[in-house]
Amino acid sequence: MVHKVSPLNYFGNIPVRFNVAIMLFMACFTTYMTRTNISIAIIPMIKEESANRTAIAHDYGPRYSWSKKDQSFILGGFFYGYLLTSLFGGVLAERFGGRHVVGLSMLFSAFITGITPYFAADNVIPIFITRVILGILGGVVYPGLHCLVSKWSPPEEKGKFVSALLGGLLGTVVTWSMLGVIIEYYGWKLGFYLPSAIAFIITLFWYIIVADSPADHPRITSFERDYIQKSLGDAVSKEKRLPPVVSIFTSIPFYALLVLHYGSLWGLFFLMNAAPLFMTQALNFNLAKAGFLAALPPLARLLAGFAFGAVGDYLRRKNTFGVTTIRKSFCLFSHVIPGLFLLSITLLAFDKYLVVAVITLSLGFNGAATMTNLQNSQDLAPNFAGTLYGIINFVGTTSGFISPIIVAYFTEDGHSIYEWQHVFWVGAAVYIAPAFFYFIFGDGHVQKWNEPKSNNKKDAIDTHL
Repeated sequence: MVHKVSPLNYFGNIPVRFNVAIMLFMACFTTYMTRTNISIAIIPMIKEESANRTAIAHDYGPRYSWSKKDQSFILGGFFYGYLLTSLFGGVLAERFGGRHVVGLSMLFSAFITGITPYFAADNVIPIFITRVILGILGGVVYPGLHCLVSKWSPPEEKGKFVSALLGGLLGTVVTWSMLGVIIEYYGWKLGFYLPSAIAFIITLFWYIIVADSPADHPRITSFERDYIQKSLGDAVSKEKRLPPVVSIFTSIPFYALLVLHYGSLWGLFFLMNAAPLFMTQALNFNLAKAGFLAALPPLARLLAGFAFGAVGDYLRRKNTFGVTTIRKSFCLFSHVIPGLFLLSITLLAFDKYLVVAVITLSLGFNGAATMTNLQNSQDLAPNFAGTLYGIINFVGTTSGFISPIIVAYFTEDGHSIYEWQHVFWVGAAVYIAPAFFYFIFGDGHVQKWNEPKSNNKKDAIDTHL
């Protein structure tokens, strides 16, 4: 049988799953554009007496009397909302399909981002509410994407697919570097309108290209569909079931993953929230340069993530090491080395560009998370990968609003690099300690509760919780 090849199926000989992976990347890109634009936009929104002098040389638009605590409140608002839905995002995607769960989140996030400037005022509550709503919408995205990865990715391509979930880092890089310049010339309101417009466009392409599974895709060839389904074997079930809650929460490997993921998200969210402020306040860069330099660490994490993912896939293909050995060994790069870099920052305070380089290397090495915490939920339970990721993301997200509070606490009386050093020390500890916990208790094998057996009383009860 001859199959017609649509431009949406192949670009040359590129398979449909590659197009889907690109859209997973772009979904993350979009989510982070609407999520991190506030980190740059908030700097020129603060009145002169509360802002850094390098960020107030021009008229960027209305300014507001926001204290340090107000700023941490706004920056952390997203994560309050994120907590509410990230726990259930995987269950929703497994039940209703990742395509709509992620697609609707992007659509409404674009709308909320576009109207945010109308809620800015000296009273932080209105803009805080918009950030909470964005968090509620964003909480379902990554669990939904992990659900799609479990359906679309052959095991030997898993590292590349999970690397696609680093698209948010490019979203951060583009947002910070672009908005730093745009706000400099056109004011901070465009820092909301532009990400909103881009998000609407990407959402349109999402609905054209993505399906919940190869079996649901209208333009995939039977050859590629059969290849994906056979490669997944029995690990991924077609039956939709509620997750085995008791088994999950009594699983030691699951807790090892949860702790590891928390450490990774602490380092990531801390830099997502605080890097532009650190660049302007402690290192005294102007707004445009701060936006560009603050984008370097996420860019390094993105590039390193693809590199580590490719190396990990190669090791799996060659059966050089077992999955558990790969996961644990890559923790050295994803957690231990980044923590050590953070510890060294105070020693390098004599050169602010060297400090930026070390921060960039720290988050860059964390790109190895594509082979550790970002992929381990796929190992433990492919049928419930979205659910597992939703749970660990729910816990990990608390770092998103705790880290701004810690930054505000340590920099309340000053914002030199010596006040910031305490923040970096905390970050180093939260990076390194979880890695050692995972070294001891982590696992890379499919757990028995991935396929609850009807003749097992406990699993039967779990399945219906």
